[in-house]
Amino acid sequence: MTRRALYFAAAAGIPLIALTLAFWGQPWICTCGTVRLWVGSIWDTGNSQHIADWYTLSHILHGVLIALIGRALLPRVPFNWLFATAIVTGVGWEIIEHTDWVLGQFRATTVNQGYVGDSILNAVADYLWMLAGFFAAWSLRVSVTLALVALLELTAGLIGRDNLTLSTLQLVYPVEAISDWQQELNPDTP
Repeated sequence: MTRRALYFAAAAGIPLIALTLAFWGQPWICTCGTVRLWVGSIWDTGNSQHIADWYTLSHILHGVLIALIGRALLPRVPFNWLFATAIVTGVGWEIIEHTDWVLGQFRATTVNQGYVGDSILNAVADYLWMLAGFFAAWSLRVSVTLALVALLELTAGLIGRDNLTLSTLQLVYPVEAISDWQQELNPDTP
């Protein structure tokens, strides 16, 4: 597949995500009626409804990891294959994330109780952030990319109280101490 075809496929991912989620009943934008660039609390009702939030860092990391693994562990795999992998997994995740089963799994963790899924704006933005992470990691040195991974995870974990590592752990093997720590900033916790 040529790069031009891959760029077309990447662009085609946007309406594929948007139309699938619209068909499934997700709102186009936050039901609050506004569009914000950043939502700074995982407890805010606008979380996962606007352009960026703490989970954006996990989506950037998704793209970073594809490029990093490709460059560091699979150096013979050509760019086009890795870019195709980023496109397929990015589009795939934004759709799979909104299936009843995955939404139920997220809701089963304390930090995601009440999660109704992303707005279409947020899901498309997450996909674009993932692609940005892929291109950043592809163009940076591996050592810089590893530092970026650490920075993204530590920042989201320490300030936002959730990150890719914590979300994955809590989905696979919930740890009560992590849930308690995440709840410390929840304004609804007594």
